[in-house]
Amino acid sequence: MINVVLTAVRSFPQRVRERFTRSPDRFIVRIQEQCVLNVEAAGALMDYMNKPNKKNAQRVQQLEKAADEIRRILVDELNRTFVTPIDREDIYSLSRAIDDILDDTWFTINEMDILNVTPNSFLTEMASLLSRGSEEIKLAIDRLTQHPNVASSHAIRARSVNNDMETLYATALADLFKKPKDLDSVVTMLKLREIYRHLFHAAERIGDAANIVDDIVVKFF
Repeated sequence: MINVVLTAVRSFPQRVRERFTRSPDRFIVRIQEQCVLNVEAAGALMDYMNKPNKKNAQRVQQLEKAADEIRRILVDELNRTFVTPIDREDIYSLSRAIDDILDDTWFTINEMDILNVTPNSFLTEMASLLSRGSEEIKLAIDRLTQHPNVASSHAIRARSVNNDMETLYATALADLFKKPKDLDSVVTMLKLREIYRHLFHAAERIGDAANIVDDIVVKFF
């Protein structure tokens, strides 16, 4: 009896892989769809940094709305599914983290547009980091079921992006506080600090998504 139980336990990760192999899991597919939109939004943000205009701002808004709809569908399907291939909490949290990345991307570009903030070198570099991190998360999800160790390596790279953003964020704030303190410069400082914060939070959500990927790999693969 003990041997039977041990055999079942040892074969569990393999059975999970086989289930994924037979047909793509719908929850993973939904999260992949979110990732695609997230990568596109990060690219649109970079376009905005290089060429600020209403078209690029509206593009991010459209992508954010499309991603919200995918997440609503995922949550609805999750609520109506009794058995999931991986923990439903992990599915929900991973989807939410990716959704939060896109939300902060939209907050960034929306406030820059409304407040008439001109992109600077710090914003451009932050947008580039966000794009890199979003791509790493997408690759991690794409590799999760068939190549979990590769997924973990992409998660590590995503966390590295988060670390780089922390350093850049601190540097950008330090630069802000060195500026002259007349009224106009203070107003500009407050605007930029808010924009920097959105990008910093987006990178934190990238780190969250990377941690969830690692949790899934440890538990199921």
